[in-house]
Amino acid sequence: MSLTIISSVYEVCSDAAGIAGNIFAFGLFLSPIPTFRRIIRNGSTEQFSGMPYIYALLNCLICLWYGFPIISPGIILVATVNSIGAIFQLIYIIIFIAYATKPMKLKMLGFLVSVFAVFASIVFVSLQFLDSSSRQLFIGYLSVASLISMFASPLLIINLVIKMKSVELPMGLEQYWGQSSWPCMPISKELHKRN
Repeated sequence: MSLTIISSVYEVCSDAAGIAGNIFAFGLFLSPIPTFRRIIRNGSTEQFSGMPYIYALLNCLICLWYGFPIISPGIILVATVNSIGAIFQLIYIIIFIAYATKPMKLKMLGFLVSVFAVFASIVFVSLQFLDSSSRQLFIGYLSVASLISMFASPLLIINLVIKMKSVELPMGLEQYWGQSSWPCMPISKELHKRN
């Protein structure tokens, strides 16, 4: 009886962590809107970098793949939020490309094609060469690496922020909370399986 109660509490806490992660992530995905309003209003990307959105798109695609039932059963919330995030990031990148200078447009298009090529390679390798448990571990580690690169991507423009004495970064506190709460759900589900 007490094991059933503990299991029920665990399920509720796990789902709550997943829902909280989705809410924080949605805030993260909305946070660049003021930057893109400015880009559209001014008709220029000015000195903004598109790289944080490229990293965020790759991160969302990898985490989306990690959340698919074929990779990690039982964490569909990770897949749903990252599918929404990938759409947002793709929209931001398209807007960025539309308002960028010609050399920057070509550079960003190259990065965008590279993101899709890398993601397609990850999907191919994980399906063709790895068994179920190895696939989950492989994609999990890639998720962690992509999260770290996404967290670090705003550092690419820190020099510009210091020069301009502006603190308008493309991602804020929502990034930290959103990304740090996602691992809670799969980790807790894995611990529950072991008990």
